[in-house]
Amino acid sequence: MQIHKNVDDALDYIKDNHKIFIHGAAATPHTLIKGLVDVLPHYKGLEIMHLHTHGNAEYTDEKFKDNVRVTNLFVGGNIRKHMDYDRVDYLPCFLSEIPRLLSQGPRKVNVALIHVSMPGPMGYCSLGTSVDVTNAAIEAADIVIAQMNKQMPRVHGDAFLHISKIDHAVEIDCPLDELPVAELTDIDKKIGMNCAEVIEDGSCLQTGIGGIPNAVLAALKGHKHLGLHSEMWSDGVLDLIECGALDNSNKKVHRGKTVSTFIMGTKRVFNYINDNPSVIQVGSDYINNPQIIARNPKTVAINSAVEVDLTGQVCADSIGHRIISGVGGQMDFMRGAALSSRGRPIIALSSRTKCGNPKIVPFLKTGAGVVTTRNHIHYVATEYGIADLYGRTLGERAKALINIAHPEDREMLSQMWVDKFCLLN
Repeated sequence: MQIHKNVDDALDYIKDNHKIFIHGAAATPHTLIKGLVDVLPHYKGLEIMHLHTHGNAEYTDEKFKDNVRVTNLFVGGNIRKHMDYDRVDYLPCFLSEIPRLLSQGPRKVNVALIHVSMPGPMGYCSLGTSVDVTNAAIEAADIVIAQMNKQMPRVHGDAFLHISKIDHAVEIDCPLDELPVAELTDIDKKIGMNCAEVIEDGSCLQTGIGGIPNAVLAALKGHKHLGLHSEMWSDGVLDLIECGALDNSNKKVHRGKTVSTFIMGTKRVFNYINDNPSVIQVGSDYINNPQIIARNPKTVAINSAVEVDLTGQVCADSIGHRIISGVGGQMDFMRGAALSSRGRPIIALSSRTKCGNPKIVPFLKTGAGVVTTRNHIHYVATEYGIADLYGRTLGERAKALINIAHPEDREMLSQMWVDKFCLLN
């Protein structure tokens, strides 16, 4: 490993037409990205690939149209307005399969830009808050360039990376991007309580970020012996650990360990995970493998949606044609939870958008992507209740979903069901 005093020297090994992977989430390597943006005008034919990143993502700017194209494996809020499905595009893929896509598939990686902790006495750094697909990118890359940060927590599991795997590095001392705790609305709290009603003691949780996942976690503080095997986690999970509700004692896979593939949150979370052997991070090809997920009993997958139609189709990655996120790990965990003994796959959403539009709809919007199919759906929860659709006919599903829709939308949904489905012939 060669340590450079300035970023330009470390990035000098990037060449025209290189495919560049960038570490993401709280581990977004801002120092390396800024250095890359500064020199982008000197390059041609570059491709940047990543899951969601933090920051302004200046490399998506139109002025770099002749220098770089961007392939999003998940579309973050910083990228959405720049999506043109040509130079800035989205690649649909289950999170469980992305490591293989990078290591064995058609997406070549020449350079990996990563964010790690400082090396320990034996020469091991840690990928810290984000392992996800990064190990696969590192193994596939010809060149690995790292920013080594004194403030990156040393997380255990497959996060450890020996300095021999790093070709070039710069040292920094910067705080990580924090994710503020979302304030819960009354609707969030009602949805959380409805979900909690079907979650048993001893369940193993998969959850996400935002108001509804946090509300579900807050409603579980009276539960016992919960576990976590999740794509990611944040402050809401730490609350359950600290109150004793989550101890991972009922898990069959990694009993006693809080297991994930990336972590976001406040500095309180980063302090907790630092050199904590009860917390491990593993690649998404393992964490999101439905067969691994299913080995834990009572696995509960809690995922959100943009809209759900009356047959149970779930759109979670787009508003019509417009991609706003990605497939991510929703289907991995919905399937894994369904295969788990006494597992509960849950889609949780408010009955209406902030603008007052229905989220339970007769039909998905034109161009909307189906992330969870009607064949995989089990529970759907809103602030008005929770519907179990598994083993139900289309007509039975429609009635159950209408019952948890917003009261002012129920007549319209009932009429649309009769007009468009029942009278179709």
